[in-house]
Amino acid sequence: MKSNTIEDVRTACQVVAERAIHVRINYGLIPHFASSLAIQEAIYPELDPQSHYLDHGNDTVAFIVTLDSINFGSGYFPHLHKRPDMSGYFTVASSLNDYFKKHGPISANELRSMTIEDCAKIFNQDLNNRPVNDLMQLFATALNDLGRYLLENFNGSFVNLVESASSSADRLVQLLIKMPYFKDVESYDNLKVPFYKRAQLTAADLSLAFNGTGPGHFNDLDRLTIFADNLVPHVLRVDEILFYEKNLLNRIDAGNLIPTGSHEEIEIRACAVHAVELLKEELRKAGHFVTSLGLDFLLWNRGQQPHYKRIPRHRTRTVFY
Repeated sequence: MKSNTIEDVRTACQVVAERAIHVRINYGLIPHFASSLAIQEAIYPELDPQSHYLDHGNDTVAFIVTLDSINFGSGYFPHLHKRPDMSGYFTVASSLNDYFKKHGPISANELRSMTIEDCAKIFNQDLNNRPVNDLMQLFATALNDLGRYLLENFNGSFVNLVESASSSADRLVQLLIKMPYFKDVESYDNLKVPFYKRAQLTAADLSLAFNGTGPGHFNDLDRLTIFADNLVPHVLRVDEILFYEKNLLNRIDAGNLIPTGSHEEIEIRACAVHAVELLKEELRKAGHFVTSLGLDFLLWNRGQQPHYKRIPRHRTRTVFY
């Protein structure tokens, strides 16, 4: 297998950032913004134990891989029936956590035959709501793909999948992107732009769930980029690290969907990836050993604050985030 999958993400995103016309990085503000960050939050990211099935050994591996196989739908989340005071992501994670607590892991065989009705029941959603119906169908397809992939290649075992990566996040990404909904690659003119958001996030989540040991041990975790979605770019825009052209900003403020694979959408994600790489370099020059993973968690959690939630962020209906 190739050994530079994640580096391909970093390189392609830099090229897009340099060519971008709809989104720009405020390079001059990078040093000041870097120095203002609460670095401890980036160095010690953690998963919320109330929403994640932690401390259950191999069953936790099953939870993380299952969750990250459906960790998308932000473009549908305005229509999702959310739990009180929870975002779309935490609603999905908490619902799956509750299911695991009551029934245990969903086996590969069960995943392979999961239906839209099963998903609606697990996540407490109304299939009469058309966007939610569409999302639950996408969830069912993603879970079906995961079940088949595990059965055909890893004897139905989540642990076998993770162990096949041989403690390499890069290799885990390569394994996961064999499933269609993990193969997060877009075309930008003549350039192929990989993001691999959820594949990279799976390695990061396993590491956090197991404190970097056992199934969560990866010897190249520091090579991960951020997990390019619609929240980290939004935080960077609100904090003036990213500038969006007026037309794009007006469309976002009006709640218009930004088409998946459009130049605007690719530039939003790619500029966020490259901007965080620049922030990381700035912080390391100042003596702080931070990773893109840590900065992603810091910025993503910052985006949960009311100040950021009050301002519309871009919405794209996609299986990649």
